[in-house]
Amino acid sequence: MTVSPPSAEAARTAQGAQAAEPAGPAESGAAAGRTDVVDLYLKHIGSGRAVMGRVMGGMAEVRSEGAWIHADDGRRFLDFGGYGVFILGHRHPAVVEAVHRQIDTHPLASRVFLEPVAARAAQALAAHTPPGVDYVHFVNSGAEATEAALKLARAHGRTSVITTRRGFHGKTLGALSVTANATYQTPFQPLLPDVTQVDYDDPADLEQALAARRDRACVIVEPVQGEGGVRIPRRGYLRQVRALCSAYGALLVVDEIQTGMGRLGTWWGVDAEGVCPDVLLAGKGLSGGVVPIAAMAATAEAYGPFSRDPYLHTSTFGASPIACAAALATVRAMEAENTVARTAALGLRLLAAVREVCAPYEGGLVREVRGRGLLIGIEFAEEQAVGELLLEMIARGVLVNHSLNSTRVLRLTPPAVVADAELDLFLTTLAEALHSTADRMSDRPAR
Repeated sequence: MTVSPPSAEAARTAQGAQAAEPAGPAESGAAAGRTDVVDLYLKHIGSGRAVMGRVMGGMAEVRSEGAWIHADDGRRFLDFGGYGVFILGHRHPAVVEAVHRQIDTHPLASRVFLEPVAARAAQALAAHTPPGVDYVHFVNSGAEATEAALKLARAHGRTSVITTRRGFHGKTLGALSVTANATYQTPFQPLLPDVTQVDYDDPADLEQALAARRDRACVIVEPVQGEGGVRIPRRGYLRQVRALCSAYGALLVVDEIQTGMGRLGTWWGVDAEGVCPDVLLAGKGLSGGVVPIAAMAATAEAYGPFSRDPYLHTSTFGASPIACAAALATVRAMEAENTVARTAALGLRLLAAVREVCAPYEGGLVREVRGRGLLIGIEFAEEQAVGELLLEMIARGVLVNHSLNSTRVLRLTPPAVVADAELDLFLTTLAEALHSTADRMSDRPAR
């Protein structure tokens, strides 16, 4: 985690539920099981993750449904985190059913013959992408989608890449090259050459970079910076980016891995301004919260090199039938349940309510609350407040996210299936956690 370490008192609070009463036989067994998992992490996955697991209370998640995650100690947690994956919640019945059916028939393909589920999933997704963005290349993760886009740009001679400060596009080598955070980049230098960072929501800065790289640039940008702290650009910014790319012969890649699939209250963040990119990246919510899958979608002209030579960029597990079954079922479920409209309405309610709960702390603990759809950020005056509040929420049974590229922002990405009672529970918990965090932060000795 990139936020400052939480206080020892907050960590003890997060562990307090199982320590409050003497453990019975079943509870003792669960505690032993949790210790086993921590030890396995230490021995085989990594000490850092094991330590963070202990700080969070040592629980292991073992079951989920809807807006809830269940831990091995019997507690359940309302999931307002999930890094944007669970727009349909956990284990949506239609997606689970489609995946089960695919497992029972043909989970992985030979890659010799045509595979119909991938074709139908591509058709379903393309029905909702911006006009002309009709070609779909399925991969296994958002970072892989970014890699595919960077390679496609290279195939067009766009060898210079322009990205935005605080932008996040993944951590594989190419994706990391355009993820503007020295914390993640420095240990792996040198990365891709000729990558330029410009300020987000600053068309003049972008134009200056494009003017020096005419006809050989690829621009990658998010409609809203998610890991960057829910940074929302001024209206018209994306249209200006599109116009500048067209004027200077640049390929425009819009990263909708977190913002797409209805997360912002529209199918895609670019829809709010009617922008059509050359390449659009999808992921997270495309999985339906069941099987990982992501995609690079492109116009016919942009996709040309990959279309002409299907072996130019391949992956053994890319476009697997089981993953494409999840994607197809996700799109169909979103259509049937009007998920995008629900997200828009729910997001307006939640944003207003979170602002109301945070209002007493503005100008002190809280700097700003901002959001669009079901992507909401609470910016704090100090980094430590994020860690403190995150643990306070966990102790009360609610999960939220920190932001990898903005350490003072707590991020909310709840599912669109959340019920009114669950919204009320979240808001009550947030109010209690803010009060406790404010008290603890005010009691710290002056430095």
